Amino acid sequence: MRNGYPLVELHRHLDGNVRLETIIALCHQHGLHLPGWTVEELRPHVQVDGPVSDVMTFIAKFEWFQQAMVNYDAVRRIVYENVEDAAREGIDYVELRFSPFFMAQKHGLDPIGVAEAVCDGLTEALEALSVQAKLIGIMSRTYGPEPCWQELEAAIHCRDRGVVAVDLAGDEANFPGELFVDHFRRAREAGLHVTVHAGESAGPESVRQAVLDLGAERLGHAVRAADDEATMDLLAERSIGIESCLTSNVQTSTVPSYADHPLPIFLQRGLLVTLNTDGPGISNIDLAHEYAVAERELGLTPAELRRLQENAVEVAFLTPEEREALLGTENP
Repeated sequence: MRNGYPLVELHRHLDGNVRLETIIALCHQHGLHLPGWTVEELRPHVQVDGPVSDVMTFIAKFEWFQQAMVNYDAVRRIVYENVEDAAREGIDYVELRFSPFFMAQKHGLDPIGVAEAVCDGLTEALEALSVQAKLIGIMSRTYGPEPCWQELEAAIHCRDRGVVAVDLAGDEANFPGELFVDHFRRAREAGLHVTVHAGESAGPESVRQAVLDLGAERLGHAVRAADDEATMDLLAERSIGIESCLTSNVQTSTVPSYADHPLPIFLQRGLLVTLNTDGPGISNIDLAHEYAVAERELGLTPAELRRLQENAVEVAFLTPEEREALLGTENP
């Protein structure tokens, strides 16, 4: 709860949010290599404290998180701790996204097995903690279209266990959305919601393609949408949610600085923009930090910060009954 209104996060990569202590413990337990064996020794290898050259350099930090995903028990632990972290932040509802192929790759796991373990971890956490959460299955475009079919089938396999949507993430510049039209047709036919990373490493044409061809209901980042009035008009007409991530957009050099971020423009245009952390384990932040940045660096007013919260509730992948129940947690 924030200012008496539900606090919601919609764009958080659980495979980019592994506690450093957990990485150390799991790698020590299984005799795996790490570049450092204390939190402070490990920190510079897995976290970003300033801008890097591009999105893919940022994503490379996931390597040591991946090292800890040694088996399905480790996956369950990582998911449980993600939900626990969200609860500690005071988040009322969170959507956690994950790439089954990425999590499976390092140690030869099965993507469907990974997805099942993620769902197990979620179920255990929801039974023990006072927070609501759902899952989004990522198709990691960096691996190409064929592995993405495996990731999609893993998401569909778990659609009755908390997976409510699919996403397309990774190397947007070299693997455009046109390669994945059939994947998203299959996802929609299976009843899954759709969010797409677009307009982060490519221009407004990528944003339009995600909406018009992939059926995106929400967009990850969508920074470049601000470069084109017609694209913003499209997002307004279709009531497309925008999952903004201020700190990671600065760290990946998607924007030169907080002052250059288009989130205030999106708000002024009445777009359904929301505030999120992206990979908080890499950025070393939490959702409260992002709201503080929005107020301090972007100059958002209390009313505008409240609008971000309201937008998040509106575009969350909730049923009408679930949304009503979430709003029922609001203080009088």
